[in-house]
Parts: sequence; C-alpha cells; structure tokens
Amino acid sequence: MSKKEQIIDKLKENGCRITKQRLMLIDIILENDCSSCKEIFYKASKADNKIGVATVYRMINALEEIGAISRKNMYKVECSEECTSEKEGCMVVLDDNTTCHLSPGNWNKVVREGMKRCGYLKDQKIMAIKIEN
Repeated sequence: MSKKEQIIDKLKENGCRITKQRLMLIDIILENDCSSCKEIFYKASKADNKIGVATVYRMINALEEIGAISRKNMYKVECSEECTSEKEGCMVVLDDNTTCHLSPGNWNKVVREGMKRCGYLKDQKIMAIKIEN
C-alpha cells in the first residue's frame, strides 16, 4: 500500500471526506518539500484557483491529527558559521516592505549576535536552528 493510500485510509477512518482538492493537496505534500502552509497553498492555487487557504490549513490539521505529518519538523534551517552558500538562507521582510536576503552564513551570524546580546550564548557555536510553530 502506498503512502497516499495509507493517508487516505486514515483520513476516512477519521471521518474525513476525500475530495478532489484534498487528493490534490495530498499529492502536493507528498511530491514537494514544502516548508509552510502558504507554500502548499501557493502550489495548490496554481492547480486549482478555487481552493481557499482555509482548506489547506484544515487539511494540514487533519494530516497532523492522523500523524501523517508534523508541523514541528516542517521548518528547519541548519547551517554552521562557515556556511557561505547563497542558494539557500532566508528572506526577512520588514514592516516598511524592505527585504533582506540572508545567506545561511549571514543568517547564522545574525542569530548568533542576537543571542549573545540577549545573554543566551557565551562561547558556544550554533549547530542548527529549528523553527517551530
């Protein structure tokens, strides 16, 4: 039995109707390495412009309830101080709509400096940053 079939069976056992939109969302989640509900919604809305963001959040909640996914492990940034790759990292959007693109190395430096100033970090090095909801 495939992962998709297992998920569908568990959803049915949990009383969830299996609609075309839900099947599409399962496919998107299984086929892509999505890191947020918004990213899943973006991909889904390209395939079906009638899908609502609430449908995506409800589906994520249903999948979490049956143990198919864990949002706690959905977002993860790992980078050492020496990391200099420009391909990944993060984008920070400020309230005046200014955007800052940080490489993983710069992201690590920003977090390290902030943690030092707040007294959380002394001589340790950051090994991983895990973002949880």
